[in-house]
Amino acid sequence: MLNKGLRDEQAVRIDNILKTLLSLVFVPKFWNVTELSSIDEQLEKFGMTLETISNSSSEDLIKLLKQNNLEFEQLEQFADILINLSKGSQYNFGEKAISIYKFIQTESHTMSFSIMGKITSAQAKL
Repeated sequence: MLNKGLRDEQAVRIDNILKTLLSLVFVPKFWNVTELSSIDEQLEKFGMTLETISNSSSEDLIKLLKQNNLEFEQLEQFADILINLSKGSQYNFGEKAISIYKFIQTESHTMSFSIMGKITSAQAKL
């Protein structure tokens, strides 16, 4: 188990990676090779790439995210990133994002209307 100082450092590191990813995928578009490599570069810090996300089951993706010690808020941000990546025609990570949102709802033991809204919105786009 990580002590508080290490947990805080890790949380800051994860937050910075997620902020960078979110800035890269904020505007939906058809991604070119350079942009995809920038996204993959950030994802590699979590031990994954766009290809591994595409080829992984939702359960395996959640396991990988848990291994990286993402907190519930960070998991939600990651799911938001998957939704943003899905807005273009190249990727369809909607189901995986929904699975992450549902995992958060179940495991956090807290009802979040924000997450429920995100689930409903993502399901409507499938």
